[in-house]
Amino acid sequence: MTQRPETGAEPIVAPVARYVSPWNVANVLTVLRLVVVPFFVVCMFVDGAGWRWTALVVFLLASLTDQLDGWLARRYGLITDFGKIADPIADKALIGAALVTLSLLAEVPWWVTAAILVREAGVTGLRFAVIRHGIIPASYGGKVKTVLQIAAIALYILPGVPDALRWAVMGAALAVTVVTGLDYVIRAVRLRKVAQKARGG
Repeated sequence: MTQRPETGAEPIVAPVARYVSPWNVANVLTVLRLVVVPFFVVCMFVDGAGWRWTALVVFLLASLTDQLDGWLARRYGLITDFGKIADPIADKALIGAALVTLSLLAEVPWWVTAAILVREAGVTGLRFAVIRHGIIPASYGGKVKTVLQIAAIALYILPGVPDALRWAVMGAALAVTVVTGLDYVIRAVRLRKVAQKARGG
């Protein structure tokens, strides 16, 4: 039997979830970041300083959209399932394409590219492995890692930068990449143990 509200009482209305279209400005920026990756790669392989500068501008603008689309999604409630999947893919596609291209051009050692890409792929796989237990929030170290990677890659794209400066920033980016990767593994293991203990209790 359905209960009716007492006379004079306001009816109880269940909250309705707000529909967020996947075609919003945050997701459009994410898709654009994916779209410009092939153009960036072409610019890198064409000889001439002008093309290198073009590649640099494309890379930096695409990197900026990575920060902008996340801010827009949080600020205006534009978070969607599509964005959760596409945003990290677009981010890794841009960084990965840049590193692989620089290694193909013999400007960044392959072991550096491999170390960073293995870390990123490993963390992504680990994220999906523990997602049923919960979500591990992005750490401050992860944000520093992203900034250092972008800065290091930009220095390698930019013509005429001293090798010592490039190596210093890339070394810092590599170190933070490895350390934050290990930190993510530790936090994932802890999350799994807490979840198992909660179920056992």
